[in-house]
Amino acid sequence: MTNGKVLLLCGSPRLEGNTALVLRECAKVLEREGIETETVLLAEMRILSCTACGLCTGGECALDDGLNEIIAKIREADGFIVGAPVYFGTARGDVMSALQRIGMVSMSSDSFLSRKVGGPIAVARRGGHTATLQEMLMFYLINDMIVPGSTYWNMVFGRAPGEALNDEEGMRTVRRFAANVAFLIGKLH
Repeated sequence: MTNGKVLLLCGSPRLEGNTALVLRECAKVLEREGIETETVLLAEMRILSCTACGLCTGGECALDDGLNEIIAKIREADGFIVGAPVYFGTARGDVMSALQRIGMVSMSSDSFLSRKVGGPIAVARRGGHTATLQEMLMFYLINDMIVPGSTYWNMVFGRAPGEALNDEEGMRTVRRFAANVAFLIGKLH
């Protein structure tokens, strides 16, 4: 029996890149804590930007690119964690397009994101982590979500695939964040 479910959204175009590896470690911690996980890979999709059409009041986005399937999974989950690689100092474009559209659907319909537990994780070679975290954190805060802290900000350093796992402090921070997500979901259940 699980104590809840967390959907993890991997914003990397690389199926075995650092962001995917970091989220895999995050999922391991959640699962050890009795939380069911599912990871969705944006690498397998082509996410469009919001067109501000206003047609999402019924709980789905009018654009047909697979995002509604992600929205359905988020609706069923207790938590939502997004991992993004840093591109030119900010989150990768399709990550923000997905978050903006998910947020728009939630706000325009039934506020399904409200009080879900989660937060962002930024992965980069050298810099841009804090701007990326701040950019993604805005999505969580404006959607009335619960974001637990950790022992540092949820950022991991690494360039070549696998290097992020060698960032001991970054990985320790992400693991503690995942444990805190599980802890809060357990308390809310």
